[in-house]
Amino acid sequence: MKYTKVYIESFGYEIAPNVVTTAEIEQQLMPFYNAVGLKPGQLEAITGIRERRYWDINHTLAEHAAVAGQKALDAADISADQINTLVYCGVCKDGFEPATACNVAEILKVGRNAQVFDIQNACLGMITGMVTVANEIELGNIKAGLVVSCETARQIVDSTIDEINSHKSIDFYKKTMATLTGGSGAVAVLLTDGSLGRPVQQRHAVKGGVVRNAIQYNGLCQWKFEEKGMPTTARVIMRTDAHGVMEHGLKLLFDTFMDFKQEFNLSDDKPDKFIGHQIGSTHHQKSYQILSQDRKKDFCTYPFLGNVGSVALPITAAIADEQGFFTKDDFVAFVGAGSGMNCYILGIEW
Repeated sequence: MKYTKVYIESFGYEIAPNVVTTAEIEQQLMPFYNAVGLKPGQLEAITGIRERRYWDINHTLAEHAAVAGQKALDAADISADQINTLVYCGVCKDGFEPATACNVAEILKVGRNAQVFDIQNACLGMITGMVTVANEIELGNIKAGLVVSCETARQIVDSTIDEINSHKSIDFYKKTMATLTGGSGAVAVLLTDGSLGRPVQQRHAVKGGVVRNAIQYNGLCQWKFEEKGMPTTARVIMRTDAHGVMEHGLKLLFDTFMDFKQEFNLSDDKPDKFIGHQIGSTHHQKSYQILSQDRKKDFCTYPFLGNVGSVALPITAAIADEQGFFTKDDFVAFVGAGSGMNCYILGIEW
């Protein structure tokens, strides 16, 4: 896919207020640790995550997504009634229906002619939403679209800790350890055709991208009901084959990156920078090894935000931009991955 008139106008984000350290989580796991003879410290050593954030208990996802969305609008000096499409892309939602995007749009006072809907694609949701809006802009159907998400980790992490302490099994711990990396946050990406908002030199051109899937591995990471169907009293559980996700995910990443380099005819020294999904230190290291790329090209937030699902990649890009990580004309690869398994790589000209 190639774009000629799609721009990232601005980012907005909100970091959840309650810091929860990995050391605190391990203290909650002491019944399991004592039963199997493990010592605290191994979780941070394996993941490289020292802390993550939680929202307050009494909150909605829409309210935080709207805060991030308003920040993006303010940064671009664009009003909500200029938005033609609003898409909510989180793994987490406020309910099965209506679309969480409807509540976000109401809070922001988006115009009545705007398209308002949810897109869900695991941790790849925000990139999928960006591509959907970019396609509409490139076709000339819309001038501006706001892509938002909010993720929450408190509930699933707490319930998983209870399960681990109950099972007291190393094998069960391996299936659930990835859940303990989860964090919370909200983000927004404002895309336009360049005809609105601030001076053009402050925009970032979305040049296009590639997509690949390995859907035969859709069972490796699942956040689901414990019972089949949609039972109203079943427990929500999360199970991950971390080794399988890494093994097959890295192969999918490599294949997608090769397609990306060919699509954009990139030399060996390109892309200039990378922003990837934030999983943990082992995945981070192995990803750049398999791509034969310098890890210094990458910006990380997982040590202090954890894995924030669909929020992770765009919030990392926003923070990297704030901290001066990018330079003008950098060709930046947004590397998005989602259980299922799907992979997008977008090229952004900063």
